[in-house]
Amino acid sequence: MTVAAAPTGHPTAARPRFWPGGLPRTLVVPEATLVDSLRANAARTPHRPAIVFGDEVLSHAELLAQVEALAGWLQQRCGVQRGDRVLLFSQNSPRFCIAYHAVMRADAVVVPVNAMSTPSELAYLAGDSGARVVLASGELVGRAAGVATLACGVVLDHATDDGAPAAFAHWPEVLQACLAPTPMTTSHDDLCVLPYTSGTTGHPKGCRHTHRTMLSSLHASRTWRGLGDDTVALSVAPMFHLLGMQNGMNLPLLAGGTLVMLPRWDREAAAVLIERHRVTYWAAPPTMVVDFFAQPGLAQRDLSSLKLLVGGGAAVPDAVSALLRDRYGLALNEAYGMTETASFLHCNPVGREKPCCLGVPTFGVDSRVVDPVTLAELPPGEVGELVTRAPQVMLGYWGRPEADAEAYVTIDGQRFLRTGDLCAADDEGYFFMRDRLKRMISVSGYKVWPAEVENQIYAHPAVHEACVIGVPDPRSGERVKALLVLKPGASAGVTAEDVIGWCRDRMAVFKAPREVAFLDHLPKSGTGKILWRELQDREPHRREPHRCEEQQGDTP
Repeated sequence: MTVAAAPTGHPTAARPRFWPGGLPRTLVVPEATLVDSLRANAARTPHRPAIVFGDEVLSHAELLAQVEALAGWLQQRCGVQRGDRVLLFSQNSPRFCIAYHAVMRADAVVVPVNAMSTPSELAYLAGDSGARVVLASGELVGRAAGVATLACGVVLDHATDDGAPAAFAHWPEVLQACLAPTPMTTSHDDLCVLPYTSGTTGHPKGCRHTHRTMLSSLHASRTWRGLGDDTVALSVAPMFHLLGMQNGMNLPLLAGGTLVMLPRWDREAAAVLIERHRVTYWAAPPTMVVDFFAQPGLAQRDLSSLKLLVGGGAAVPDAVSALLRDRYGLALNEAYGMTETASFLHCNPVGREKPCCLGVPTFGVDSRVVDPVTLAELPPGEVGELVTRAPQVMLGYWGRPEADAEAYVTIDGQRFLRTGDLCAADDEGYFFMRDRLKRMISVSGYKVWPAEVENQIYAHPAVHEACVIGVPDPRSGERVKALLVLKPGASAGVTAEDVIGWCRDRMAVFKAPREVAFLDHLPKSGTGKILWRELQDREPHRREPHRCEEQQGDTP
């Protein structure tokens, strides 16, 4: 058993004044794997629906059986061995959930890929992770087919796809073969998932998570929020992202509940599903919450089954919060986490929420506010960098020792993760976001690191200099804007639309600039560095930094 101990006392992480009633300060986390939850559910409630997806209903027993079949195929037909990395490239569907757990059942490591990734981005992830096998949905398999290092794959659709490469099997073939996998040999301390996150270097980095780190987050979230096997979750946040993966898929399955799944966001369909299937729990980024409760005719829908709405990543307008409270008796239970922390880290006590707040450190989480330069701890009310240590913190970045050296610091003999977020704690132990220490743009909850986008833009033949900033957007929170200096003689033939189209061909759509401006020069420091913050501050109607980030939109 892993015991998540309570943090020791210090200036910024004194015990929170409010703690969920009846819960211990420490938590015992079973030494298990994510696949064990599926086995337990299939044994206890084999006929209960595990996934509802349109007209398709998959029971817990059927889910486990299909996981076993795909795991056997991966081992016997694709040669997947213990520790191998396997790309998972799909929108939300039952096959995503099956594939995710099948990779782990085959003793391998899931590399979840954003469904908006371009072939070049996919090739980078395959090359960096060393993956040679891909599991892809039918509409995305064409992008995976062009990656030379991917020697084997499975198309995750019931219908066969004649356009898939010959080396790719089709889902009906996998089910019909019903190959049995070898006994599972991985333990709770083995790697199980390698989600990629970008950064200031411009190169995405894999976060090394084990069954232990993932389950530490999940058990803490389930216990904190009181979720049981009667949980019916609306699973619409993308599962390739830690928000949807942990909160929309793994958490309800750990509880033994049911996922009511949508492939992509549709507010009218979401309302229908909540009413029809008596959804009790929904994890969503604030942009989704705002859009949902703004739809016409919502008052005619019966949403009375919804008991817990969780989120974070941006402020929810006061009018929406009032509507949730007055009409539905709901408060948005906001939380904070990162890809590096397997999602759940801080959370507001249910019923003791503070608006626009990161919440309090949960079981075994030692979070502190420190001076970013000296690392000295700061008292309540003072703004500094949030550093944290917890059972759910990743082991480190995949193959990036230099990134690990920057990401971790030693305080009081303990290893802490630097979040890069500037926060302050109040005298009741609640943490609040104040700013970002590092450059980052949040587009509908997705992280966009300007350095990554700038690196791509510099490949444009007409671009001499580039600076990428975030500007306010009423729907997505922020959007990407590129400020460019063109090479001499290039201005006559290049338009903003040309650059935007060029970018969309080379990077995921949420990363690509939606706005481009041409300048004669970019301001620079005495050492020649582009003064991005000065350009950022020049933007009209620049909003204040988020006050309640769940950072990077990863995790309610």
